[in-house]
Amino acid sequence: MSKSIHPRECSIADALDLVGERWTLLAVRELSHGVRRFDQIVRNTGASRDILTARLRKLEAAGAVRREQYNAHPPRYEYHLTPAGQELGDVLLALMKWGDRHLNPEDPPVTWQHSCGETLDPVVMCAHCGESARKGAHSPAGRGALTAD
Repeated sequence: MSKSIHPRECSIADALDLVGERWTLLAVRELSHGVRRFDQIVRNTGASRDILTARLRKLEAAGAVRREQYNAHPPRYEYHLTPAGQELGDVLLALMKWGDRHLNPEDPPVTWQHSCGETLDPVVMCAHCGESARKGAHSPAGRGALTAD
């Protein structure tokens, strides 16, 4: 007799349903850099036009991106991150830091200067106590906090 499979409910899984694919996150990267036009996003990501169209539509349907028409004949649109889409920038910074540390430790391809004048070193921390999110964290609670059987 086989057990039923009940995957753990989790906002990570839900978020990955939307953005867990290379071209989606690279499109968000470009939008975060101020690139708004479809052809420029295609060029800077290397995504095919049909795949990028599908990813941008999915982001738009989820409320992370909005389209604004800038030309009527033929219809042409610019893409803009909504506040929800802008929050994905934090995810990209954390992903970039990981890639710099583990994949490009000798020569990170891009670094950012923070407004304080120093090279940006993003960290994830508890908003309440200011400690690193990894330090002493992760006592799961809620409907996705399944116990091991």
